[in-house]
This record gives sequence, C-alpha cells and structure tokens, in this order.
Amino acid sequence: MIYFDNAATGGFKPDGVLGATAAALKTCANPGRSGHKLSLACAERVYQVRSELASFFNAPSPDRVVFTKNCTEALNIAIFGTLKEGDKVVSTVAEHNSVLRPLHYLQGKGVKVELAPLNSHGDIDITALIDAANEGAKAVIITLASNVTGTAPDITRVRAEIPPETLLICDGAQACGHQSIDLKALGIDALAVAGHKGMLGIQGSGALVFSERFNPSPVTFGGTGSESINLNMPDFYPDRLESGTLSYPAIVSLGEGVLYLKSHMHENRDRTLYLTDLMLNGLSAIEGIKLYSKPNHFGIVALAFEKMQSEMAAYRLSEEFSICVRGGLHCAPLMHHALHSDGLVRASLSAFNNEREVDYFLRAAEKLAQG
Repeated sequence: MIYFDNAATGGFKPDGVLGATAAALKTCANPGRSGHKLSLACAERVYQVRSELASFFNAPSPDRVVFTKNCTEALNIAIFGTLKEGDKVVSTVAEHNSVLRPLHYLQGKGVKVELAPLNSHGDIDITALIDAANEGAKAVIITLASNVTGTAPDITRVRAEIPPETLLICDGAQACGHQSIDLKALGIDALAVAGHKGMLGIQGSGALVFSERFNPSPVTFGGTGSESINLNMPDFYPDRLESGTLSYPAIVSLGEGVLYLKSHMHENRDRTLYLTDLMLNGLSAIEGIKLYSKPNHFGIVALAFEKMQSEMAAYRLSEEFSICVRGGLHCAPLMHHALHSDGLVRASLSAFNNEREVDYFLRAAEKLAQG
C-alpha cells in the first residue's frame, strides 16, 4: 500500500518512537499514582516529556503542558474551559468539527459565535476575522493549517491586530511538527497538539500547551494522584486538567517524536513541500481534475475528479491501485461549503514518502480521470 493519508494519522514512525513505545508497554506503571520505584520512574519520564514539549513550543513552563488523548480533547478543554454565557468568540469557516461542534453547542448556551469567511483566493479572510474580533471578542479560535486544503493564515498579523486582551487559541493538528511554533513569539495563548500526525507519536497522544494568562477550568473530574482528600479538582496545573490515568506509552512516543523533530524538522518540512509541489504540478496537467490546494509545508493536496464523487474515487484508488487517500468532507463541512464542494479527495504526504509513490499516484489519478 502507498500511504497518502498522513493528515488523518501519520503512517510512518521513526525507530526511536517505536522502540520507546514498545519499552514503555513492557515496563510501565501508573505514573504519579504510587510511591514505588517503577511508578516514580514513569512519573519522572512524563515530566521529562512535558519539559521537552514546553521547550519545543516555547511554553512558559512544563506545568502549562497538559497531556490529552488527541487534538480534539485539547480543543475541548480550551473551549469549554474558557467560554461561558455572554462571551463572544470569533472563529472561521475553515475549522474542523473539533472546533465547530463545541462552538455550535455553546451557541445554544448563550455564547455569541462569529465565523470569518474565505476570501476570493480560498484563504481565510483575515481582515473580516480581525474586524469581528475587535468588537469585543473574548477569544479567537483559528486553525494553523486547513486540514482540507493546507491553507495557512497569517497568525502574526492576527495577533498584532486583535485586541491585546483577546485570547488566541490555535488548532495545531496539521501544523505541529511541520513548522516551528513559538507560543511567546506568536502570542498564542493555547495550542492544541495532535501527537500522532506531524509530531510522529502514536495514536492516543496529544497535548494542550498554554500561556501564563490562559487559565481554563477542568472539563473532566476524577483522580489526579494529588490532593486526594480534596473533593474539588486541584487548583494547579497540570493536575487541574488531567484526571484519570495518563497513557504512558503514548506520552513516551510523543517525547521521542519531539527528539526526532529537533534534528530533522526543517529537512522534513522542505522534503514535504517538494513532494507536495511535485504532486500538484503533475495533477495540474491532467484533464478532468480540479485542484483546491496550493504548495504547502503540510503535505495536503485536495482535488476533485470532475466525473466521479470523492468517496468513489478514494475507494477506487484503494481497491484498484492500493493507494490510501481520504474522500468526503474531512470533518470540516463549512470549509467545503465555502469552496462550493460536496466532497474532495485529499492526498496528504509526509517526508517519508518518495517520488516513485507520487508518480504512481499521478498515473492512477490520470486513469480515473480518463474513465
């Protein structure tokens, strides 16, 4: 199989990630829940990964790194832990359902929601977003890269032109691991991280990384291993937001992914851009295919076959050519509506793909387009 579905989950893991995960499965105890040596050793390793992530994203401290099972959980903590009745939040039509569904729910609870549209180039209309935010928004929630087309908004401009007191919450599912993200330099208050995509960890890994002024309330309640006599959640981070047993193997895998990226992220980014550009150039020459992506560092190529629905095209690419892509709405329905699309084929590449695979995909796509 040729794997071009990396935007859903990473198809390749470095040897260090696989080895560390396997070792964790063999030796893990419940970190922070017992006083024996093995539990303490696991707790120390969890703290090391917090420190690695805090350094990687330039967060204020390891305590401001909360582990989650995925990016969706991180976004839910950021959204439900911050917004309340009467608040105004500004987001965009390019968002994933992990943002849109919480906002839709909160809209029914008295939160005012405004969504910035796309501009004529298919990018997020940053001017409209900024204008809306300057009318009393408590928070702006925005993706760092569209999971449909790979378009990336100018976050530096957003932070510079929205009110200083407005919180900036970013969905980093498609961007983390593909580009440098400095929380302090960009003025990001909360960054939701998917560990199993560009960060190279395994499924079940994720994090919420946040600034000193971002103080979300807990959205799940349970044991933390600290202040067990207290029936309220602890008032300090990360314990305040981490209830229940952590996935130690997933956290370890994420830590190893960070170590790999510290040495390889820039070359991986350039390699991904090269392969993405190669695929887009090849597809642009095929009659019967319409492109919705521009060259991007995230490896995302969105296309439509003029004579075939996206789900059928994805099915045939899998069954007839052993190529893994994704068809449909990609859990981002408003983005497709804005693009006047009822579903697209998304090929998502990584630095671990190669030119031979791209060439094979182009030949397969041409056969489908001709058919």
